[in-house]
Amino acid sequence: MGTSAAQARSAELEKLIQEDPGRFRVLTGDRPTGRLHVGHYFGTLHNRVRLQDLGVDMFVIIADYQVLTDRDVADNLTGHVEELVLDHLAIGVDPNRSTIFTHSAVPALNQLLLPFLSLVSVAELSRNPTVKDEIAHSRQSSVSGLMFTYPAHQAADILFCKANLVPVGQDQLPHLELTRTIARRFNDRYGTGGPVFPEPDALLSNAPLLLGTDGTKMSKSRGNAIALAADADETAALIRRARTDSERHITYAPATRPEVSSLLLLAALCQGSTPQQIADGIGSSGAAALKKTVTEAVNEYLAPIRARRARYAQDRGYLRRVLREGNERARDVADTTLGEVRRAMRSDY
Repeated sequence: MGTSAAQARSAELEKLIQEDPGRFRVLTGDRPTGRLHVGHYFGTLHNRVRLQDLGVDMFVIIADYQVLTDRDVADNLTGHVEELVLDHLAIGVDPNRSTIFTHSAVPALNQLLLPFLSLVSVAELSRNPTVKDEIAHSRQSSVSGLMFTYPAHQAADILFCKANLVPVGQDQLPHLELTRTIARRFNDRYGTGGPVFPEPDALLSNAPLLLGTDGTKMSKSRGNAIALAADADETAALIRRARTDSERHITYAPATRPEVSSLLLLAALCQGSTPQQIADGIGSSGAAALKKTVTEAVNEYLAPIRARRARYAQDRGYLRRVLREGNERARDVADTTLGEVRRAMRSDY
């Protein structure tokens, strides 16, 4: 599906979600490679809470195995997993309404990978543009087979729980299209008693693009992102170091003033206004006034999230209970799906 078609379909889906949210199950999640930041929040996290609160069945995967796709070892995995759980609880993901689980804790999920790989060709895997990009930016001198099979592994993540809706950015459409292909081919080959898997729809995000404080892509690993867990002083220090330009009059012009415009966008998102309104309020007061405005906006917006996070962080036992219960629910779902797959493949002996 092309981008324009995906956008049109997403608009239809939004209407259907409003009418009957219970018909949808979402699979979404993150790799545990560090704390989540404001780019994640405004890009995807707040949308997860929105869908959950509408009544959509939400599965949030902490993709710990997938950390190994582009690195030799998974450093501080336990700590990073707990940080992700904290971030999700702090923003309002409710473990009573959403299933938070770790990839590695659901063996039946991974057992789907072999039959799924049999349904795609080497050429289809190798020409996936997202895989090409990940390989190009990999930290490793050579990539592992796990990276190469990543699209099929992601299909297993989505289809084990029979998710029929996956929030994605435009760059992730090729991944989801391969998931749809795998589901369709499995149903065609083995679904003599009816389809086993849905062909999940992409719910395209209109997420704003926020640059890091150095003017490049916001990233956990680059030290240019404002973590949700950062305190007010850390946030102020990061924003003080943010790149701007030499023009004193503040204007919103993403094409010609990307760094200034990204800061204006961040303040606007936090204040519920527009970047142009923020810019008009600052006028010719310069970069220092811009950074002061952004700092105050971000710290005020994140204050309640950070307060909730601090409370949850005091009870690590609760975090582990959330994961344990989420893992149990995910395993039950995966076991049921794997049973259906085995019956469809005539391998339930």
